[in-house]
Amino acid sequence: MDSIKKSMHMTGAGTDIHVESIKLQREIESHLSIKGSELSFEFQQSEGKTKLDLITISPRHNQSFLFQSVLGIDKLDALRKMLDYVKSYKDKYQSYTVQWIAKGEKELHTSYFRAGNMYDALDKLYYGRDINTITVFSIVLNPVA
Repeated sequence: MDSIKKSMHMTGAGTDIHVESIKLQREIESHLSIKGSELSFEFQQSEGKTKLDLITISPRHNQSFLFQSVLGIDKLDALRKMLDYVKSYKDKYQSYTVQWIAKGEKELHTSYFRAGNMYDALDKLYYGRDINTITVFSIVLNPVA
């Protein structure tokens, strides 16, 4: 019962959690200029917190990559933190170009990631997959425009 009261307090009386969740997801999509079919919002409970992994799906490569992870008190808090991130990530994080090839393929792919350093960019590339399924040929820090 306390969690229900806490959730109602966090969202405001009368606010439908599902409606607010969809509203925040649509706002995130809008800021990123990415269609909903190319984004996946994945929530996990961890140590009493809610982790949100925002996954992008590239129709060009037919691959998914981690866009960003955030930790919140609950689902709505995590979505609000993700919205804050997408509003400012271009100003706060460096851009990396990664050239890679998937195991069993011959075509070299190019992907772009915003990250604090090259290791974080690679973590986003390898998210959710075995490290042996992709070979990285280059990772370059893009010049600031």
